[in-house]
Amino acid sequence: MSYTYRGANSSYSRALDQDMARIFLQRVYFIMSIGLMITGAVAWYCGDFNQAISIKLAPYMFPLIILQFGMVIGLSFFIQKMSKDMAKVLFILYSFTMGLTLSTIFLIYTQGSIFSTFLTCSALFASVATYGAITKKDLTGVGHFLGMGLWGLIIASVVNMFIHSTFMEQMITYIGVIIFTGLTAYDTQKLLKIGATLNGANDDIQEKSVIMGALTLYLDFINLFLMLLRILGNRRS
Repeated sequence: MSYTYRGANSSYSRALDQDMARIFLQRVYFIMSIGLMITGAVAWYCGDFNQAISIKLAPYMFPLIILQFGMVIGLSFFIQKMSKDMAKVLFILYSFTMGLTLSTIFLIYTQGSIFSTFLTCSALFASVATYGAITKKDLTGVGHFLGMGLWGLIIASVVNMFIHSTFMEQMITYIGVIIFTGLTAYDTQKLLKIGATLNGANDDIQEKSVIMGALTLYLDFINLFLMLLRILGNRRS
């Protein structure tokens, strides 16, 4: 739904929508970057600088994951019922707890390979997001296909928790890289379309839309990073 009044000067309206979309996407990336910085700082501090914290947290990883899942569900389905400040707090809290969860990677992989994988992921993410932002091709069909693939990936991951197949784990990892790379482009284009509809919307709607957009791209980045780390990461001996 568009909040822009479509008068006689439709070209002006379209230009206004495009400007709104770009500003919206910039705000989304700003909030997403804050979330990633919080996650990275917490993960590094607990997993490398003060490794004892990560070791003590290891038995509580499953409850943390359940908590994170609950926060994502809360933001996804109930954000319209909460204040924009509460939504921001939940996003920051989610980023913080994700840092606690990811701190364990410093116990598994070398610091150098973690940082090099992060740089690789950042470059890939930026390139694909740029493509999603500038391409004239409608990625809706691709996005729906990737969404179904994501559900298949989740089911396969759950199954592999019981059968412990190395081959299946490798397939899940490589397919996961493809899926989250594609979703990054699709989600970027989708957010631009959302941003174009927000001209005239009140501040509350805009802020909540920014937070949900930031969460979407944040999850794309984190999942892509973890998949790449499985491929590129050097395990500690």
